[in-house]
Amino acid sequence: MAYQQSSVSAYRQTSVKTASQGRIIVMLYDEALRQIDAAETLLAESSRELDKINNALVKAQDIVTELMVSLDLEQGGEIARNLLRLYLFFNDRLMEANVKKEQEPLREVRGLMVNLRDAWKQIEGQSPDGRSVPTGGGVNIAG
Repeated sequence: MAYQQSSVSAYRQTSVKTASQGRIIVMLYDEALRQIDAAETLLAESSRELDKINNALVKAQDIVTELMVSLDLEQGGEIARNLLRLYLFFNDRLMEANVKKEQEPLREVRGLMVNLRDAWKQIEGQSPDGRSVPTGGGVNIAG
């Protein structure tokens, strides 16, 4: 069992290390959406597992924060500034959902996040080498 978990972990690490910048962004959105869905499912079930709801929403906020800090506000211009405002909004709504244990803020964030994820997925598919946004390294995106 430990060998299998180690193999899965190694595969995940390799897939992240070898992914293009665009693919990493899509992967971050995908994981944030998974965490939001997990929290919403628990809330819909009126689960008393508040720690699991909290953990899922904190993970989603951490991912949004990672997307936020990866923005290049100088090169990205207005698009990057608008994304920053949107990410701040996401984190506010995720925090509200966590504090109040309500589904509506999650639905709102999820809807907007799916649209952004789909847009990044399209951008990622347009470049032959998978590098959707040239930025000079890391996950730092221009917008």
